[in-house]
Amino acid sequence: MSSLLNNLNQNAERWLLLVFYVMIVLTMFVEVVRREVFAYSSIWGEEMVRYCFIYLAWIGAAAAVKERGHIRIDVITQYVGRKAKALLYIFGDVVMFAVALVAVYWSFETVLVSAKFGSVTHGLRISQVWFLMAVPFGFSLVILRLIQSFLRDVRDFRGGRAAYDGDKLFD
Repeated sequence: MSSLLNNLNQNAERWLLLVFYVMIVLTMFVEVVRREVFAYSSIWGEEMVRYCFIYLAWIGAAAAVKERGHIRIDVITQYVGRKAKALLYIFGDVVMFAVALVAVYWSFETVLVSAKFGSVTHGLRISQVWFLMAVPFGFSLVILRLIQSFLRDVRDFRGGRAAYDGDKLFD
């Protein structure tokens, strides 16, 4: 059971991102073929791609927080010591955590209003709640990853180790 949870912790966002990427590519492919070959297109295809992209963006945000790959200004961290760098990362995580909590609260309120009035999407004709849930779901994942990042940074700070910088895309 612990290996399953460990694997889920390591790869949850990757698998979710893969599912949404595949859904986007397949839906776009089908829609292009339908439009170019059969001169017919559907309204649901464009909607499906749009909503999958929204989920993709929010899950990608959580993955970026996990790998410390989100956009940040790190010029200062290059000129400070190990402990100051860890404290800056901890401070950044705390601020981002507060913003994420506010975002979950307000985005979930939108979901509740949509559920109350029973709004549906135009093309798919299914409850809009499923698609509005992308924001609170994404921010909940961000909160989970921020807590993990915070705990990792506190352990590194207490242990005198260098803070985790994440993987660099470009050196």
